[in-house]
Amino acid sequence: MKKIIFKAIPFDKKLISLALESGVDAILTTPEDRETVESLGRTTVLTPEDMPCVAITEKADEAVAVDLDKKGKNVCLAAGWEIIPVENLLAQIDALALEAESLDRARLAASVMERGADAIVVTSEGAADLKQVVAELKLSQGKMELQKATVTKIESAGLAHRVCVDTTSKLKKGQGILTGNSSAFTFLVHAETESNPYVAARPFRVNAGAVHAYALTPGDKTCYLEELRAGTEVLVVDKSGETSVAVVGRSKLEVRPMLLITAEVQTPEGPVSGKVFLQNAETIRVVSGDGEPVSVVTLKEGDEVLCRIDEAGRHFGMRIKEEISED
Repeated sequence: MKKIIFKAIPFDKKLISLALESGVDAILTTPEDRETVESLGRTTVLTPEDMPCVAITEKADEAVAVDLDKKGKNVCLAAGWEIIPVENLLAQIDALALEAESLDRARLAASVMERGADAIVVTSEGAADLKQVVAELKLSQGKMELQKATVTKIESAGLAHRVCVDTTSKLKKGQGILTGNSSAFTFLVHAETESNPYVAARPFRVNAGAVHAYALTPGDKTCYLEELRAGTEVLVVDKSGETSVAVVGRSKLEVRPMLLITAEVQTPEGPVSGKVFLQNAETIRVVSGDGEPVSVVTLKEGDEVLCRIDEAGRHFGMRIKEEISED
């Protein structure tokens, strides 16, 4: 996830308000305007002293940027940078920021050498693209590969503590959270975007499963559903694998009757299976192989659902290389 900074030099109150509404991580302004910017909203305010800007016009300018980095400064390259100097500096500097005057330049800044800049500094010329820059480069976590898994077993699993994840976002049809018994095999559990004669839609909610289940979070991490709290970020995934970040507004834990669903994916190495505990109620849905929400009540053995398979091995939610089996 890239940090998005808006460069408010020269000072423009309307553009700063737009930046704050867009959800940028920080505002870069002059020391003289710092207090005024701080009065407009609670955000990180930087000055050129915190993040010096280097214009790369010749090879010697690269050395200037490296020297500033060695002195502990967060270095930013001025608008007009070219790919080769950026690649050279990415190989030498741990955290590099690049100015961008448009959405296209921001996309380029985020993708140089695949790693991209750690922060994108959007100039006033790119203010009209700010919301799209934030949506694509900060909120999106890229695309995730989903597989079609065949349901092999559905059985009653008694009562259990299950977790409703109420986000602060209004999710759309096709979106949900990946959760399961193992971090190596997770099911796309659909948000409650669909209504029925008895219950209104609650598109902010994902009834995600039992407390012990893993849920995917931003930055290629996982957590247990029981660990989710107000303010925690979760990874939202849609039926095509596109991802975004949502903030948990409330985590609701209650005892409910559960189903244990087992599904299997055929891989070149052989079949891989996974399980998930979900509440036994018509409003809880997974995503079918063709991308449609399907209630766990009507789900049948032989049906296809969307899942993600991955390598097992997590330590406090972080990926590790370790032989591990979870069932």
